[in-house]
Amino acid sequence: MRSAVLAAIDHRSWPLPPGRWLLRMSWHDLLFAHWPLPPETLRPLVPRPLELDTFDGQAWVGVVPFRMSAVVPRYAPPAPWFSAFPEINVRTYVTIDGKPGVWFFSLDAANPVAVAVARRWFYLPYYRARMRLRDDGDWIAYQSRRSHRGFPPGAFQGRYRPTGPVYRNEPGSLDAWLTERYALYAADPLGRVFRGDIHHLPWPLQPAEAEIAVNTVCDAHGLTLPDAPPLLHFARRLDVLAWGPVQVG
Repeated sequence: MRSAVLAAIDHRSWPLPPGRWLLRMSWHDLLFAHWPLPPETLRPLVPRPLELDTFDGQAWVGVVPFRMSAVVPRYAPPAPWFSAFPEINVRTYVTIDGKPGVWFFSLDAANPVAVAVARRWFYLPYYRARMRLRDDGDWIAYQSRRSHRGFPPGAFQGRYRPTGPVYRNEPGSLDAWLTERYALYAADPLGRVFRGDIHHLPWPLQPAEAEIAVNTVCDAHGLTLPDAPPLLHFARRLDVLAWGPVQVG
């Protein structure tokens, strides 16, 4: 996995970061569900010095359910109680120093150990949740209910599936802008902003359909999603390497 992922870097918009990667992981059965929102709605929710990133003047919010596997620190063997779990995140897109990336409003996960580690070492807003994912060979059925003490509840329930073959998105397209991002941004309790670089091969996207029965994971952040159907993409698997956080502001 590691050599294959590092073999291709030409699709990146900036070089690999210095130093060794810290963590490897695989993402599976992922749905990108995106809604456009006015930039003025999101700007107050993103800390300076990050700039809210927009496409043709439009900001976007994503709700992304998937499952993780092989989440392993460098030189460590896989640990079954840590290495595999479902996750769903709520996100928008930001940039600083010419490096566009993802800003997470929340990341709900079914593994309390992973939640604690990510909050402590990567400053990411992870929250504990009760989750269930089932693949019947056609649809991915997904349920999540946030259960983190001291944080408002949120739930997601629905099912989704790919509806076409894998394709490579075109540079400069909205598909590429939403997905091909190689940095995660977060803030620590003191308000300092950090970047965590990641690397992976280009996304193997597929068109998708979804039937979403419950989606309140955005409510805690004061986000009201449009009534219009979301823009949907599916990815079966992506192998990822991650570096440690570096302060940028």
